[in-house]
Amino acid sequence: MSGTLLAIVMFALMLVLMAVRVPVALAMFLVGSAGYLSIMGLAPYLSYLKSTPYFLLSNYSLSVIPLFILMGALAEQSGISRSLFTAANALIGHRRGGVAMATIGACTLFGAICGSSVATTATMGRVALPEMLRLGYAPGFATGTLAVGGTLGILIPPSVVLVVYAITTEQNIAKLFMAALIPGLLASLFYQCTIVYLVRRNPEKAPAGPRSTGGERRTAVMQVWPAVVIAMAVVGGIYGGIFTPTEGAAVGVAATLAVALTQGRMGWPALRTSLVQTAETSAMIFAILLGADVFNAFLALSKMPETVAEAIVATGLPPYAIVSCLMLFYILLGSVMDELAMILLTLPVFFPVVMALDFGLPPEETAIWFGILVLIVVGIGLTAPPVGLNVFVISGIARDVPMADTYRAVLPYLATDVTRLFLVVVFPSLALEFVRFLT
Repeated sequence: MSGTLLAIVMFALMLVLMAVRVPVALAMFLVGSAGYLSIMGLAPYLSYLKSTPYFLLSNYSLSVIPLFILMGALAEQSGISRSLFTAANALIGHRRGGVAMATIGACTLFGAICGSSVATTATMGRVALPEMLRLGYAPGFATGTLAVGGTLGILIPPSVVLVVYAITTEQNIAKLFMAALIPGLLASLFYQCTIVYLVRRNPEKAPAGPRSTGGERRTAVMQVWPAVVIAMAVVGGIYGGIFTPTEGAAVGVAATLAVALTQGRMGWPALRTSLVQTAETSAMIFAILLGADVFNAFLALSKMPETVAEAIVATGLPPYAIVSCLMLFYILLGSVMDELAMILLTLPVFFPVVMALDFGLPPEETAIWFGILVLIVVGIGLTAPPVGLNVFVISGIARDVPMADTYRAVLPYLATDVTRLFLVVVFPSLALEFVRFLT
């Protein structure tokens, strides 16, 4: 059996294991190990396990992941996320659809200090959902808005997905964060416009809330200044080259903890919960990274990535047509597969394909641009049926709302996501201009 055929068979086997509920990390590790053994034998495999996993997981760059996760957990436990929603709601909650728009705004700000879509969805779901249901919002509309709003946790830098992409493809994390800013803000803007459109078509979906007094607005806005300062310090410091992403994450953790302690919002139970959440999430991500590394080592031995890259380039299709096909494949794959596992498994195959194409861009810009495209399709996969992880998260909070109603509600938002993806494919400068300006 040829290496390429063996890789295809093993990839299919891995998908079967995932479909029968074998943990993603374990499925990748077992299948990758079997493939590695079939090509190289036992002695090289044991030699590989002796050294490579250690050097992978001891990589200094990986420390940024638990730090950003901890920063988000501390912000959640200390009530910073609730303050963000309260301030946004005080400003625009009196309009039709205002609470939904406030939710998107709060998700945008929280995403700047979190980096996780699941954490953003869960946090804002617990804060904003009761308020929307109390005001008489259509339940599906409320949960659908929260599901897509949660994707801003990774679309707005810092982003754990971009960190993983940067480490996998050996790119600059800070430049990827810069490139993600404009597409991330576009996502927030498009979601707000979608709410306005939907509410105008059907005002009963989102009734207006009570108008806050001037004093209530000032008080609510004053409560969010720590979050704004932390986000500006972390992201601005990284963009300005004052510190590296890892140092920025450490500064963010220290600042968030200091604010929480100063305001009396962080007792031992909340701190312990934050640490446990960080450990559990980091362990899951690191396990997936290890499984993906073993599987990708097998793919490299099989020569499948090079074969696929040569075959695609040989088709003679225009570069943008090939990228469009890859994005469509990502959307389809992301709707049925864990997003982190998806990018770790496909990048060894697709990244060489993209880097072999001529888009009229320097290689580094091509890699950064493709990273933002991958980030956008990951966001789409988080809410697209039939799997949509964010939909499952919000459905776990709103158990009385049928999941089908939430999926129907996210469809208009997904249309704007596809539009944004198209714009970034056609106009790479949307992702690259800010990088060029700052570097």
